[in-house]
Amino acid sequence: MGEVDGGVIVAVDGGGSKTDAVAMDRSGLIVGRASASTSSPHYVGVEAAVAVIDDLVREITGGRSVVQANVYLSGLDLPIEVDTFAQRLQGVEWASATTVVENDLFALLRSGTSATDAVAVICGTGVNAIGRRSDGAVARFAALGNISGDWGGGAGIGEQALWFAARDWDRRGDHTSLTQLVPEALGFASIEEVIHAVHLGPLKYASLARLAPVVSAAADAGDEIAGRLIDRQAEEIAVMAASCILRLGLEGKPVPVVVGGGVLRDPNPRMLAGIQSTLATRAPGATMHHVLAPPILGAALLALESAGASPAALERARGQLDT
Repeated sequence: MGEVDGGVIVAVDGGGSKTDAVAMDRSGLIVGRASASTSSPHYVGVEAAVAVIDDLVREITGGRSVVQANVYLSGLDLPIEVDTFAQRLQGVEWASATTVVENDLFALLRSGTSATDAVAVICGTGVNAIGRRSDGAVARFAALGNISGDWGGGAGIGEQALWFAARDWDRRGDHTSLTQLVPEALGFASIEEVIHAVHLGPLKYASLARLAPVVSAAADAGDEIAGRLIDRQAEEIAVMAASCILRLGLEGKPVPVVVGGGVLRDPNPRMLAGIQSTLATRAPGATMHHVLAPPILGAALLALESAGASPAALERARGQLDT
């Protein structure tokens, strides 16, 4: 695809808490970049998500035409969700028949590897995974919470931290430092106030994701319950990766497993060690690749590849975004 009147290539990555967008020329030079709040349809709905992305793209393009756009969003977990969002996005001025819409896991995957047989697990506000095989086959999860067998991410860890703290507070459960740490982190005086705030609405469920680093620090300090939550999350990440490998028939192969997301951005050594240990048992041969680069890097690389950009352009973009 050739450039049209100095047109740009656009990449968007929308997670559970933040949306990043970049505009690039064919050489991989970033000519526009902006961020906004979440554009996950699960949190804000399709119409609001489209509006967030449309505003960002208009801002970063500065009136230039868009010759290729790739959009990767949290919350597009089912194929019907991907199709619905892609159809709605066709109503904006800059979208075209070549516009790519997919789950944000593809952006994370590309940030960590270009291998054609690979797996990515994201642990941010929620948790999800995807596997890809060289023939194009894909293994994915519904990622709809308890009803689809999922657990974890910042919100899941936070919810469990509150659960254990509540049971300590009313003497049903074992003592944990989380009973003091949870309300402090959320700006309340007591666990009772936190419970009421979640139940009555002032404190949104997704806000519990703020407790993930609190649990991590408590585990490091020796809190047994916090440590169990860290171990549970590590096992869940590895089990999701192993499931993808099994479903794609890649057992025993040196499959890269890319892990990233907000919970892993400031990694807990215990969690990383737990992921590696469980992978060694569940998926021998798989290797963990912990990605700290922002997922917009992978989205940008995929957008450039969709536009037929050169390897040099990909490296140029990586140099600007791999921080």
